[in-house]
Amino acid sequence: MSDSPKPTTVGALRETGYARRTVRDEIRLNLLSKLRTRQPVFEGIHGFDDSVMPAMYNALLSGHDILLLGERGQGKTRLIRQLVGLLDEWMPELDGSEVRDDPLAPISAWGKRHLSEAGDDAQVRWVNRSERYGEKLATPDVATADLIGDIDPMKVVEGRSLSDEETIHFGLLPRTNRGIFCINELPDLTEKIQVALFNVMQERDFQIKGHRVRLPLDVMVVASANPEDYTSRGRIVTPLKDRYAAQIRTHYPPTRELELSVVEQEAKVFSVEGVTVFMPEFMKRIVAEVTLQARASPDINQASGVSVRLSIANYETLVANALRRALSHGNGEAVPRVSDLGALHGSISGKIELEYAAADRGEEEIVDGLVKRATAVVFDELFDELVGDPEAGNAVVDAFDQGWMVEVSDDTPASEFMEGLAKIPGLSDLVGKFDPTDAPARVAATIEFLLEGLHLRGRLNKQTEQRGSVYGKRAAG
Repeated sequence: MSDSPKPTTVGALRETGYARRTVRDEIRLNLLSKLRTRQPVFEGIHGFDDSVMPAMYNALLSGHDILLLGERGQGKTRLIRQLVGLLDEWMPELDGSEVRDDPLAPISAWGKRHLSEAGDDAQVRWVNRSERYGEKLATPDVATADLIGDIDPMKVVEGRSLSDEETIHFGLLPRTNRGIFCINELPDLTEKIQVALFNVMQERDFQIKGHRVRLPLDVMVVASANPEDYTSRGRIVTPLKDRYAAQIRTHYPPTRELELSVVEQEAKVFSVEGVTVFMPEFMKRIVAEVTLQARASPDINQASGVSVRLSIANYETLVANALRRALSHGNGEAVPRVSDLGALHGSISGKIELEYAAADRGEEEIVDGLVKRATAVVFDELFDELVGDPEAGNAVVDAFDQGWMVEVSDDTPASEFMEGLAKIPGLSDLVGKFDPTDAPARVAATIEFLLEGLHLRGRLNKQTEQRGSVYGKRAAG
C-alpha cells in the first residue's frame, strides 16, 4: 500500500486540480488499464476464464449493478470482494461525514453545512479502497434501519426537530457511498426490505419514517443468490431483479484438475516440527473425484449444491489423520493413504443434503459409495496411465490366491508394509510404477492404493473388520 496523498484541507485539494470520478468510472478505467496491460484482474479464481469472466467484464465496463447466481461454494463472495481492487487506491472524503461526502460536492445536509461554514479550511480525510467495501448477509431479521437508516432518538433528545435530516442515523448502504456494497443470499431478505432497495438502486432517494431524503448515492450494489431460492426459502421480487442490469451464472470447477487447483490454494495444512507432509497424486485425485461423484449422484440434492469446501475439508482431514499416525509411530513423513478415507465421514457430514428418496439408505452408506466409486475411477485411470499392461497385477493376485493375506488400518506402521514388499511376488515392481522412491510411508500408501484398486476390480477379496480391512483370496466362482 502506498502512502496517502498529502492535501489535508479542501483548499489544498482544490489546488491539486482534483476531479472526482464516480465509482463506476473508477472501476471501468482501472479494469481497462488491467486488460490493456494483461494484468490479472481477479486472483485465485479458477475455471471462470471462458464463462463467468467475460460476463463480469461486460457488466463492469457497462457500469451495471451485478447479481451473481450460483449454488453454495462457487466463489461468488470471493469474486465480489475482489472488485475492491478495481477502485482507486486512495479517495478523499470530508472528514467527519457519515456518508463519505466528496470534499468538493457533498450530498448530505451535514456535509453541505460543514463545507459552507469551514470553506477551504474544511478537513479532508483520505480513505483507502479497502475501507470502501460494505457487506451484509441477508437474513429474515434484517430491518430497513440496518440497510437504509432510521431516526436517531438521541439526536432528537439533543434538540433536533423530527423534520431535520440530521436526526437520521444512516444504515449500511448510505455509509458505503462512493464504494461497493454487497448483499449475500439476497432472497433471504424479506420482500418488504427488498422493496426498500428499489429507490436506492434506481432513483437514489429513500424514505425513513416519513422523511423523503434525496441523496444521490454513488454506490455499486452487488449481490449473490442461489437460483433455487427463487422458489424455496425466499425469492427475489421481480422489480428488484429488474434493477440488477447484469445477472451472471457461476458454476463449480468443470474438471478435476481445476477442483484440485482450488483445493491446493485454499487448504490449510498445519506443520509439525520434524514431520513433513507428502500427498500422493492418487490421493489428491481421489479427494477431488469424491466431490465430482457427489455432484453427479442422484442420492444428493443437486439444487443445494456440493461446495468446493467439501474437497478442501477432505484434503485437510486426510493430512491431519496422516500426521496423527506419523507422530504416534515416530515417522518423519506423513503420507495420507486409502485407510485414511474412513476419516472423511466427519468432514463430509453436513456438506451434502440427501434427496428424500435416498434418506432410507443413510448418509454413511452413501458416503462409502462415493469414496469407493472415486477410488475405482482414479485407480483405473492411473493404472492405465502408469502401468499400461492390464496383466501387470497378475503376479500379486496369484500370490493372494496361494494364501497371502494383508491386514491394514489407518494405524498400521509403514514398516509392516515394507516387510511384505519383498515377499509378495510382483508387488515391488508394481509399486515402483506409482512411486519410484523407497520412502516407507510413501510405499505403504502405494501398496494400500494398489490392494484397494485390485479389490475394486474384483481381483482381490476384502473383509472390513473393526480394526481395519483384510485383503485376501477371491471367493471361488
